[in-house]
Amino acid sequence: MALKAVLFDMDGVIVDTEPLHKKAYYKTFEDLGIEVSDELYASFTGASTKRVCETLIQEFQLKESHEEITAIKRNYFKYLFDHDQDFDLIPGVLSLIKHYHANGVKLVLASSASNNTINWVFDRFGLDPYFVGKISGADLKESKPHPEIFIKAAEIAGEERRSCMVIEDSTNGIIAAHRSEIFCAAYKSAHSKKQDYSLANILVEDYKELELERLSTHF
Repeated sequence: MALKAVLFDMDGVIVDTEPLHKKAYYKTFEDLGIEVSDELYASFTGASTKRVCETLIQEFQLKESHEEITAIKRNYFKYLFDHDQDFDLIPGVLSLIKHYHANGVKLVLASSASNNTINWVFDRFGLDPYFVGKISGADLKESKPHPEIFIKAAEIAGEERRSCMVIEDSTNGIIAAHRSEIFCAAYKSAHSKKQDYSLANILVEDYKELELERLSTHF
């Protein structure tokens, strides 16, 4: 059995947007007049903005709607996206994307990020030619760790789940991949602290480890 499709998460896997999101969220928390602990913030990793905002509303009895909080955060994020000098692709990921594409492996983006953020990233780094589809968790009923996003991503690829691989970096994403019964490669990102990799099939710190010849023992 060969690997036919790779389902990529985006934040912390393709681009290092986590530091931008963190700066944008903490600016938003300031505007809302709330103090969010490191532990609570860590629990947001891999979750959609809507889910994060709903949690904040519940946790701090906020009067703002999740749409209002999302708008505040998105404005901060877009400013940072356009102006932060350190923002770039994760080292080695473009080579891996090109490697899969050149070898006929279908690529699908399956991210909790909004469609806006996904499109900003794909436009900025010219990624569209390599991917057969993109899916945003913001468009789904359920958020990671629910498996819906990866089940749908495999359907977009048109491949059986046993012929797919998920690349994830967050606890919620890894659980979602596990529940979808899709092979999961966990990327240990320098920016994804306090994540649980125990349910991943393999753990890597360098994308060269996910080249097809290295994966031949698994597929």
